[in-house]
Amino acid sequence: MAEKNAIPGEMTAIGIPVPGGPEALVPERRPVPVPGPDEVLIKVAAAGVNRPDVMQRQGKYPPPPGAPDIPGLEVSGVIVAAGGSAELLVGQQVCALLPGGGYAEYAVAPAGQCLPVPDGYDLVEAAALPETLFTVWSNLFERAYVVEGDTVLVHGGTSGIGTMAISLCNLFDIKVIVTCGSDGKCEQVKAWGADHAINYRKHDFVEEVKRITGGQGVQAVLDMVGGDYVPRNIQCLAEDGRHVSIAVMGGPKATVFLPTLMSRRLTLTGSTLRPRSVAFKSLVADELMRVVWTFVEQGRLRPAMDSRFPLADAAKAHACMDAGDHFGKIVLTM
Repeated sequence: MAEKNAIPGEMTAIGIPVPGGPEALVPERRPVPVPGPDEVLIKVAAAGVNRPDVMQRQGKYPPPPGAPDIPGLEVSGVIVAAGGSAELLVGQQVCALLPGGGYAEYAVAPAGQCLPVPDGYDLVEAAALPETLFTVWSNLFERAYVVEGDTVLVHGGTSGIGTMAISLCNLFDIKVIVTCGSDGKCEQVKAWGADHAINYRKHDFVEEVKRITGGQGVQAVLDMVGGDYVPRNIQCLAEDGRHVSIAVMGGPKATVFLPTLMSRRLTLTGSTLRPRSVAFKSLVADELMRVVWTFVEQGRLRPAMDSRFPLADAAKAHACMDAGDHFGKIVLTM
């Protein structure tokens, strides 16, 4: 195993001794993990905070087999040790998608799930890229195969997923309609680049989508709500439209009128990213490197940043996410 600089035996990490509210996140001393073959050890500069971390804290989303019980699905930092063929990466600045373990001073990542951080790119911002970028790309661009000229509907416009979807759609000339819970948030997402924003508390988003699209509907819906949103989303789809579910915050069950799917040739699909194989995530990373990373290098793709908290204040970061008033990403810094 190749190493660079002295690596301590212990580190500070955030544990969850008992599931619960934000106060369940407790700083602990843990052994520094050791990378296996084709894995890297990252000295973490920053870690992104994501909704699955909240669910894990609440005891609703246990880590997949073999993953650390420390929360945190994305980090940025410097590779300080590596195993196997990944040894050539030691010394590089990267951001990485993890199965867990990001809320710590050191984290292990599969080498294939690392992306290089360009010179001059803020490492804290880089930590906010992987989870939403991998998620939006693999679902909206691969599963829903949106292309230039399409129009899409994205719920949760001010979230990390929503703001990343807006950014990617802008880069690839795709029109994006988002929903938000207030007029203020609608103004924020339009300033970020959304073509249209619908306050779902004041307006029926189905009727608004039909109005905006001249009755044609959208080519794809990216949905994290589920429940009774699904049949409403279907009403928003154009013929041959694609509906992609990535979360079920509004409920895990939906009633769908099948003749509508059949007559209009609609596709219902969905995915979860965390349990997917290293091989799959590495393929996504390769595609991002080929198709998207030029925009990162040019400074044209940056995450919407809401707030930054020291690692020891992970509970405050989660309280901020629970409040639901954030715009974009919340990040922990080392």
